[in-house]
Amino acid sequence: MPSSNLLHPGANDCDRFLFAPVGEDRNGYVVTVLSALARLGLDPWKEASDLATMPRSVARERLDRLLTRFRDVPTLKREHAATAERLSLLLPERFRPRAALRHGDPLGSPTLSSLPIFWLLMILLALAQILYFGRAGAGE
Repeated sequence: MPSSNLLHPGANDCDRFLFAPVGEDRNGYVVTVLSALARLGLDPWKEASDLATMPRSVARERLDRLLTRFRDVPTLKREHAATAERLSLLLPERFRPRAALRHGDPLGSPTLSSLPIFWLLMILLALAQILYFGRAGAGE
């Protein structure tokens, strides 16, 4: 069976957030964050990943502003702040800047930007070792 996230490969990290209920619309159907963002004319996956990179308080404020624009769920008119708070807790932590993490590793963990440098250094070390010691069997 083909993956449903073919167009949005990173969406699995935000699935809990995107498929969380926002409330019921006037017809009694449950509206998810994904549906609400799409109805506002936004790309739900892009918006979710953008929110996930923001500090939680900034993401909550942005989400609150988006929810106040969403008119399809009547209860959001009075509960938008509480709903934004609840939904912001569902955003994945791993995309947040280190300073925004509450329970960060005190020693720090490698970031995506440091990984290419690490591998470049490893390749250079291997090349230096080969050049200095020669290849196995050379000179025999």
